[in-house]
Amino acid sequence: MNGMNIVSQKPDAMTDVPFPYCPGCSHGIIHRLVAEVLDELNITKKAIGITSAGCSVRNWRQFDCDMVMALHGRGPSVATGLKRARPEAVVFTYQGDGDMAAIGTGEIVHAASRCERITVIYVNNGVFGATGGQQAPTTLLGEVTTSYPSGRDPRTSGYPLKMAEMLSGVSPDSYIARVSVHDIKNILMAKKAIREAFLVQMEDRGFGLAEILATCPTNWRLDSVQCMERIEKEIIPHYPLGEFSSKRKEAHQC
Repeated sequence: MNGMNIVSQKPDAMTDVPFPYCPGCSHGIIHRLVAEVLDELNITKKAIGITSAGCSVRNWRQFDCDMVMALHGRGPSVATGLKRARPEAVVFTYQGDGDMAAIGTGEIVHAASRCERITVIYVNNGVFGATGGQQAPTTLLGEVTTSYPSGRDPRTSGYPLKMAEMLSGVSPDSYIARVSVHDIKNILMAKKAIREAFLVQMEDRGFGLAEILATCPTNWRLDSVQCMERIEKEIIPHYPLGEFSSKRKEAHQC
């Protein structure tokens, strides 16, 4: 290439279909991280992804592996069935907070409590993105949404659900982590968490979940830079980053 070296290119686990998301949306970054991990672990050909309702429903065209579409919130149940029928497969769900933390709460709680050998990529941007920016179970207190223009009031809407903390309580021997993609350092940490969430399944150590704090510029009504700043200043203080349950090889098996 005229003396030039390739330093970055599209992961093999991603198709050539252009990203369909809004400018500044975090799904593009997270898709790439998942695809890089699939490549590095050499599991693309035996991976089965489950996509769910929401903006990310389009990802069945982005990943170059078998993909199944689940009903709203039912990804963990579909993943459970697939993994038990095809234990040699590497099964993962890709879900948003409006999907997993709302109608799908029961599904994910029981999948985690059973330590199902599945991997969950959980994207938390605090709103129902695909349907117009309505309040989600993860919306911060006081945050303005299209369904609650006066902001979230705990007296009528309750408090934001902290899924990583909640699930670690019912599945203490699994790998459960919360990460973010608001800057380079945290993007690299997010990739490590995604990788471990796959490895805990592949090594038959239990259930793996990577919660990823993400942006929604359209429904937050902020530009891309402001979105990244908001994650650091407003969202991380409520949703702290880190490992909430980390299953090691010497730990008790579920």
